[in-house]
Amino acid sequence: MEFLGRKLRHELKYYIHPLEYAKLRGRVSALLPIDGHSGDREGYGIRSLYFDGPHDHALHDKNNGVFSRQKYRIRIYNGSDRVIKLERKSRYGDYVCKESASLNRDQYDRLLAGDLTPFVRSDVPLAKEFAHAVSSRGFRPVTIVDYTREAYTYDAGEVRITFDKKLSGSVNSSDLFDPGLALAEALEPTRTILEIKYNEFLPEMIRILAQPADAVRSTISKYVLCRELGMKHYRR
Repeated sequence: MEFLGRKLRHELKYYIHPLEYAKLRGRVSALLPIDGHSGDREGYGIRSLYFDGPHDHALHDKNNGVFSRQKYRIRIYNGSDRVIKLERKSRYGDYVCKESASLNRDQYDRLLAGDLTPFVRSDVPLAKEFAHAVSSRGFRPVTIVDYTREAYTYDAGEVRITFDKKLSGSVNSSDLFDPGLALAEALEPTRTILEIKYNEFLPEMIRILAQPADAVRSTISKYVLCRELGMKHYRR
């Protein structure tokens, strides 16, 4: 499905208990290949720096259920600077769209130092639009979201089934590579986040394979969970 020239995907999210996670993981891993980014069965590390405006509209839009909303973030994997991505995730009701552009470490470091030159001069529209959001709309780094992702894929419908574990948020830094970065758990140990993403249709095999038995679909936002966690620490 397309909307305003953007390819949209379905995204289903659930909180699941460790016992449900173990059962689903056993079924899914027996039939589907693990994502190529994973070094082992436990998955790979994802760390994202999120940006928001001076009035925290990304935070409030999510909490208020606004139909059309978007977030900018910079993402790395396994703590490495080999792959750095600038991303914009947009949501239109139940549909999502993710756009991305590659960055290098110098561009990232200059951004954190307040230098937008590489983004303003970029030929990539997403980079230019991000620069405008920072310079004209007051976007600034607000929180780091860190977790381990265990992902499985299915070609038909471009399905991805992910189990996101050990969700934590930053409490003292807005630098993805800060060696002194302190993280606090944002979810109790009894919760894992299951996400099922697909394009036009969800194959019946996947619906049967990955549907939680006792879970209700939730409007989960890792950004909101970690942002609110950071705000609690700041108030202290």
